Order: sequence, then C-alpha cells, then structure tokens
Amino acid sequence: MTPLRQQLLDCMQVRHFSIKTQQAYVRWVYDLAKHTHRSPDTLQDSELKKYLWSLTLERHLSSSTCAQAFHALNFFYGQVLGRTFSVQLLPPMKRQQKIPELLSPQEVKHILAVCNNVKYRTLLTLCYGCGLRISEVTNLKVNDIDGEQEVIHVHLAKGGKDRRIPLSQTLLHVLRVYWHRFRPMNYLFCRNYDDRALNISSPQKVYYKAKADAGVLKQGGIHALRHAFATHQLMAGMPLPELQHILGHKDIRTTVRYTHWLPHYQAVQGAQFDLLKQLEQHS
Repeated sequence: MTPLRQQLLDCMQVRHFSIKTQQAYVRWVYDLAKHTHRSPDTLQDSELKKYLWSLTLERHLSSSTCAQAFHALNFFYGQVLGRTFSVQLLPPMKRQQKIPELLSPQEVKHILAVCNNVKYRTLLTLCYGCGLRISEVTNLKVNDIDGEQEVIHVHLAKGGKDRRIPLSQTLLHVLRVYWHRFRPMNYLFCRNYDDRALNISSPQKVYYKAKADAGVLKQGGIHALRHAFATHQLMAGMPLPELQHILGHKDIRTTVRYTHWLPHYQAVQGAQFDLLKQLEQHS
C-alpha cells in the first residue's frame, strides 16, 4: 500500500467514514492515477479539471457518479495534501432525478410470498416493513430488536446517525418465529457457516430471483422495497416528518421527493395497505 493511500484511509477512518465510502474514494484516486499515468500529488489543477470533465464528455458517466468523483478528489487533495482548488473543476450539471419503477402492494406481496427461504423472506419482509436500507438490515443484531418497546434500533446508519423505528405487531411476530427457528446469537441475519453479518450481495441475489419468480418485470434491486415502503406509507396517510425520521433522511426534501412520484398522492393518501398481516401465513 502506498503512503498516499494509507494517509487517505487514515483520514477517512478517523472521521468514521463508512467502508463503502472509503472504498469509493480510494477507487477514484486510483482511477485518477491510472488515467493520468502520474502520481496524484504531482498533478496541477488544470490536469484535475481535464480528468473530471472527461468523466462526462468521454466516459459519459452520470451526474451523480461525477459528483462522487469530485467529492473523493476534493477530500483527498484537501485533507491529505492540504491543497485547495484554484479553478472550478467540476463542469456545471443538473443532477438527474430518475423516477424508479415503483412496486405496487400486490407486487411486494408476490415477491415476498415466492421466497421459500425463511431467513431471506424474513430479511426482505423487514426491508419492506420498516423501510430499511439493505446495509442496515444486514448489520442488525439480535439486541437491536426491542420487543417490549416495539422498536428497532438502527445504529450508525448512513450519515453516522442512530434512530429508533416502530415495529408493528405483525412484523414482531414474524421476527419471533424466525428467532425461535434459527436462534441467532449476535447478528440477526448471519452467514450459514459463522456468526458474521451477511454480505449484502446475498440478499440482493435472492431478491432478484424472487422478483423473477413472482413475474415482476420492473427494474431495480432490493432498494425498491424501501421505495415501496415510503410510497405506500405516504398513500396510507403517514405525515412527512414521521416518514423522514423512519427513513433516516437528514433533509426533508429527500423525503418530499416521494410525493413527486405519486401523481394522485393527495387523492389517495387515505388509502390503507397492510400487507404484512397477509404474510403471517408464510412465516
């Protein structure tokens, strides 16, 4: 490992950056060195600008990907090398707002019902039932489930924040049935051969298979269950601030975005969806 990479890792770890962010930032610094055939600490601002612009003009990467590259390099040069940029390095761009193919309540029901593996069906049910990110679910520990208070404790989620999420009686029953069958000791969803947390790729693969088996053709990975939770809760009348807290959004404008994906939001916000009760028979 080069001294520069180690310094970058040290700067990120002391700030408690997530492993995913650390990997992304290291990858962008490496990509810069590979693209320029130079050590990053020898590059001038004009060369950095040329590289960043090439991500859009030559490699046609999305605006969010280009922004991630900029933030990675901005952190590296600012925190590791102590440099500030003298020019506007990132080309002006409008962040793309793609509307996902939202799952209907019936489609969620079918996806969960066709998943025959109890562990993964419980995991997917928890993703949908609490609107959790897959990384939050795989990092849950048995002690994070508070049956008496009927809440889930999510520790050090995105942004390094903790939060408590309400747990319905139906979902609590599903979790108790799961625990009595598998008796996990540490991580709620551990690997088959040890007590370490699942890799997120495993439930992602299970989700894609379940979606195919259910005949759901809409695009998107397991994160679609979180989107489905948010939109279905809004349609059921949940206030935006409450949904913001459950989802762990720092800025409520991120939560408001879901209302833009529901053309008839105001007209149907009183509708009720309670899929989890229908899933008890499968637990």
